[in-house]
Amino acid sequence: MELMKKKIGVLMGGMSLEREISLKTGTAICNALKENGYNIVSIDVGRDIGRRIDAEDIDVAFIALHGKYGEDGTIQGMLEMMGIPYTGSGVLGSAISMNKVISKELFERHKIPTPSYEVINKGDYKNDYAVKLNLPLVIKPANGGSTIGVNVIDNTVRLASAIQNAFRYDDCILIEKFIDGILLTVGVLEDMTLPVIEVSPKKGFYDYESKYTPGMTEYFVPARIDKKKIAECQELALKCHKVLRCRGITRTDMIMDKSHNLFVLEVNTIPGMTATSLIPMAAKAAGIEFKDLIVKALEMAIEEK
Repeated sequence: MELMKKKIGVLMGGMSLEREISLKTGTAICNALKENGYNIVSIDVGRDIGRRIDAEDIDVAFIALHGKYGEDGTIQGMLEMMGIPYTGSGVLGSAISMNKVISKELFERHKIPTPSYEVINKGDYKNDYAVKLNLPLVIKPANGGSTIGVNVIDNTVRLASAIQNAFRYDDCILIEKFIDGILLTVGVLEDMTLPVIEVSPKKGFYDYESKYTPGMTEYFVPARIDKKKIAECQELALKCHKVLRCRGITRTDMIMDKSHNLFVLEVNTIPGMTATSLIPMAAKAAGIEFKDLIVKALEMAIEEK
């Protein structure tokens, strides 16, 4: 059955802290599909999602969820049991990519450069905990996205409060060596890489406000770096995509230091699709319009099934 004849369910919203961004992503996807004549239904994901999907009788799911229950393999497992093809990575790829600690352990095993780090579990943390890494540091929850709960620390005075803040969002946190350099991101469409984007936030740190407020960040496509480094970025992104058992569309974030060394930060298995999102920006630079990108994601889901 060709895609035009299928009923597409766009799963959006959800129950995570990234609900607002998910609704924007889902709305953009719905509008693109509707405008081009596809049969779609938008489904705001809650605890009754199994019944909702069953009642709508969809043929394929476009997962536009971010964060817990949507990006961590949970909804993917349910769709597997229901026999419904869905966009993005499978249960395993979603789960390990969502967990920054497991991802970094796999990066190290496969000799993928990543910043030095240490891990603290909430039950092991005490006020006199001694961090081994030297400042400056990035403190972040092990699971999550949109830089929620993330802080950059350049003095010991703020360290304890930053750790406590990260624990508000996860029982396991990552303390990572801060790399001063150029932030880069690379999209992968199954086995093809997109142009490298250079991300230049106006206030220095690429936080929630910088990501989602138009005008707060400048983007350069392709990135203003050496062509050999462009190729190296793309090779790294494709390797990460495979190492973490991903499929469909992913986005790998990395940073290049002052000595031109690359370090992988994380892999996003459900990249944003809002007006300021990076994957649509990179795809457009490669000559792929937003609607065609969405359709490609759905076609890959059906082919995988």
